[in-house]
Amino acid sequence: MENLGTHELRNLVNDAADEAVNIGYRVADRLHRWREKRAIAAGREPILVPTEGYGRAASEGNPGWVRIIARALYKTVNLERLLQVVEGTQDTANPMRGWRSFTATAMSDAPVTIVIDGTKYEAYTDRGGVLDVKLSIDLEPGMHEVIMYVPGSRAVATSVYIVPESQKLGVIMDVDDTVMVTMLPRPLVAAWNSFILDEHARIPTPGMAVMTDRIRRSHPDAPFMYLSTGAWNITPTLRRFLSRNGYPRGTFLLTDWGPTPDRWFRSGTNHKVESLRRLAEEFPQMKWILVGDDGQRDPYIYNGFAVRYPDNVAAIVIRNLTVGETMLASGRVWSDYRAEQMMRSPLWIEATDGVTLSKKLRELGLIDF
Repeated sequence: MENLGTHELRNLVNDAADEAVNIGYRVADRLHRWREKRAIAAGREPILVPTEGYGRAASEGNPGWVRIIARALYKTVNLERLLQVVEGTQDTANPMRGWRSFTATAMSDAPVTIVIDGTKYEAYTDRGGVLDVKLSIDLEPGMHEVIMYVPGSRAVATSVYIVPESQKLGVIMDVDDTVMVTMLPRPLVAAWNSFILDEHARIPTPGMAVMTDRIRRSHPDAPFMYLSTGAWNITPTLRRFLSRNGYPRGTFLLTDWGPTPDRWFRSGTNHKVESLRRLAEEFPQMKWILVGDDGQRDPYIYNGFAVRYPDNVAAIVIRNLTVGETMLASGRVWSDYRAEQMMRSPLWIEATDGVTLSKKLRELGLIDF
């Protein structure tokens, strides 16, 4: 090879890296297509796994809308058993490990029929089988039933919560080390919780369910959003964990794993940042209680949101990890000096448990109990 300057060498390395990522994406795509063909040939039944949606009623000339989220899959025996346990149609003394939800194959580009108050809508899943669609519809504030199905599947029911225009406060919660204790290095958290850990072994974070219940009772119309870098596959087990441990119902804002056209892995930070931005723009009148932990990027992400959308933050609530958890989690990550300014703000509160955080929220006038 001829002598190359630093700039040319860097370009060669970058081009090679880009090509490798692109090859990885194409290989993953072909593998998925192969699995999908096998699922169809085996006659596996399609199924939709929804999460609770949310929306706004029409107001002051602005049309109403709803956001519907679900995932279309080809059912396997393991997935069916998991769903039966989650839905309460089958009891089991054996722990249900998360890997069961990863045995199913996603339905790419599947047509989905959505029925809301007797009106039908058509939408399509993406490459990973995820349906995430925003529909124009004028519904009254409150809960509404949504029926969905794909060709060949049974209809499934979920709900969508239309946030009242008068509601000025909502809650956004991280999951790992905020809702449940992981005690793992961050690179392993998602894989362990998704594949290995069973629902009974997941440990709820001390006092956090109490804190969220006090917020819910103080603000019964507040929407709850569970924002996580976990894969959509964990929806059934996460829903069951939250229900068993007394957390309020809410929308799951999860992500997908695997390579993209320009990355080996999807960015969990970008997923959270974009989800927060979207909520701020969808509910400009809303202030959010942002709940996370100081294990790594939650303070950085929430601080950035507060800088960009200062009028949309009611409080930043950070659960401090124990010494052992902090050693495994790598410590918190900050972006710039503005984080220190935010920490000096009365809107920033920290504690090691939910009960203490509840007291601080009460001091801010955000809860009544």
